[in-house]
Amino acid sequence: MLSTRLPAIISNPNTPIRSCVIWLHGLGASGDDFAPIVPQLDIQDELGIRFVFPHAPNIPISVNGGAVMPAWYDIHDADFSQRADKAGIEQSSSVIRDMINDEIACGIDPSKIVIAGFSQGGVIAINTGLLFPQTLAGIMALSTYVALRDTLPTATNSGHSKPPIFYAHGDADPVIPIEYAESSRRFLEQAGYSVEWNSYPMDHAVCAKEIRHIKDWLTKVLA
Repeated sequence: MLSTRLPAIISNPNTPIRSCVIWLHGLGASGDDFAPIVPQLDIQDELGIRFVFPHAPNIPISVNGGAVMPAWYDIHDADFSQRADKAGIEQSSSVIRDMINDEIACGIDPSKIVIAGFSQGGVIAINTGLLFPQTLAGIMALSTYVALRDTLPTATNSGHSKPPIFYAHGDADPVIPIEYAESSRRFLEQAGYSVEWNSYPMDHAVCAKEIRHIKDWLTKVLA
């Protein structure tokens, strides 16, 4: 079954599908951004991974003068404490939750589903993964931060087991400075979640060493 909630690039393995990674792009990008990473990871057939790279809808972005671009939610303010569009985050999280349920309906166990995201997509991945009613294989948070902290459950009151979190960030990121990511990591750890933290000498990007770490982590949580 193909995901129909949003247009998406879908990459199926040559082996039976046993797991799924839903990977969300950043602001102004598209699912095309991360689709080329599949052959670099070189684990798709081994683990039977179906990769889904959805395209965010086009919406006006307030801090960009109302310019319309692919985005998971509006950004109201450059200040991280004020910028989150709560309604937009919740709406996108609801759509991604439905996409996860579509994969479950296709026969993939929730414990074999990873929700991943870069930057804005990472905000949605964290929000969706922590609030999902069943335990997922894990959450992959890349160059991102935790928004709407007051709405997120701790590991003990979530009603399900805590998903492991892979968190990666560039130490020279000018878009989301690393101190915001480190604050998010501390928030998650204090909430009882297991966070595998990695920082790299890069800006708002993904590097080769990070891809190797992603490969190792996916192999661990999806094996």
